[in-house]
Amino acid sequence: QVHLVESGGGLVQPGGSLRLSCAASGRLFAINVMGWYRQAPGKQRELVADISNTGIPNYADSVKGRFTISSDNAKNTVDLRMNSLKPEDTAVYYCRMRFPLESGMDYWGKGTLVTVSS
Repeated sequence: QVHLVESGGGLVQPGGSLRLSCAASGRLFAINVMGWYRQAPGKQRELVADISNTGIPNYADSVKGRFTISSDNAKNTVDLRMNSLKPEDTAVYYCRMRFPLESGMDYWGKGTLVTVSS
């Protein structure tokens, strides 16, 4: 079992910045992908950004140039630095960790709310 704990959400004005953090614990494997997804009211959950254990990041087009994902394999953490936030970034942000070589090992955090509003 894997346990993910997110932190860092909150209220921020348009144009502001926030950093989300996620820490993983439990039965972990070296080959993994950690990432952030978000779900706005009335919309489907979507990928924001993810990063493999090799350090290769992947971003949704809507956040490229504004958000930066980083990870620390030794600490099993993944951070999302969000700059130039827009009202449309408002959503619950979920941390996800999956292990591509391990069948069925795909875990989600409980989510943290990010609200961008003046």
